[in-house]
Amino acid sequence: MRAEAPKTEAWRDEVTGYYEEKTERILRRYGPGPRVHYHSGLVDAVPPPGGPEEQVRAQVHAAQESLLAELARAVGRFPDGGDVLDVGCGLGGGALYWAMEHHARVTAVTNVPSHVELARSFAEAAGVGSRVRPLLCDALAVPGRACFDAVVAVESACYLPRTDWFRRVRALLKPRGVLAIADCFLGRPELAGPFDRYWRTCIGTLDEYLSAAHDAGLELEVRDDVSSRVVGFWSLTLELMAHERAAASGPHPPRALSVAGRGESSREHLRLQQALMDGGLEYGLLVLRRVG
Repeated sequence: MRAEAPKTEAWRDEVTGYYEEKTERILRRYGPGPRVHYHSGLVDAVPPPGGPEEQVRAQVHAAQESLLAELARAVGRFPDGGDVLDVGCGLGGGALYWAMEHHARVTAVTNVPSHVELARSFAEAAGVGSRVRPLLCDALAVPGRACFDAVVAVESACYLPRTDWFRRVRALLKPRGVLAIADCFLGRPELAGPFDRYWRTCIGTLDEYLSAAHDAGLELEVRDDVSSRVVGFWSLTLELMAHERAAASGPHPPRALSVAGRGESSREHLRLQQALMDGGLEYGLLVLRRVG
């Protein structure tokens, strides 16, 4: 079991700055929107390499939406029309998904100031501005009590102190409400350092998550290992990065693409892909229900 994510202001500021700085690249790679996702996806059959850039972008986006659909299926009966808290909402892609596909009223929480307005503008563009409420707020400080049918955390729980956050989630959930998590879990301890340094997280083991959830009064209902289906997603992103490298070598390269950054990103994507294949990391879907 590893130590939990740090709670210091310096840590929060570092994560906020990391995502503020990445916003342009996120939009360039995963945009234009309105449903912009910055998380892994599910791929069951990797298309042959060499497709045009726009086709690869479409495949990446479809894979990311497949992850959200699979998470909803794991819940079993997602609370359609209910109140949903999207923790670490990024540019709002997931919040728009829950609002559009499940008619939910979504509170979309982020600690990145610029993302609040981007998520709001994307929700308006998608016609769900009245059902998506972006909120600049620490995940442990979301106001309310017993007010959400579901809390969703897609690749955001790894940034949070699990013990305190699970307790807060239980307080926010209505009786029998669900917490749905999609994230990477640590299989081999030596991978923690490189993973945390690059992604600015504090990755934890599955046992750590489940122990903290149980102590907080959240009962595990579903654990689904989808690592093999996530591996293909990183093949797609590596192909997309190859297109970006080709663009950067042209006469007018995009300002956001640097040679050093592209090299590091490719290495870390490959490292992640290999770890998912050999068991060093597990990408899992968890569904936990409030007890009582």
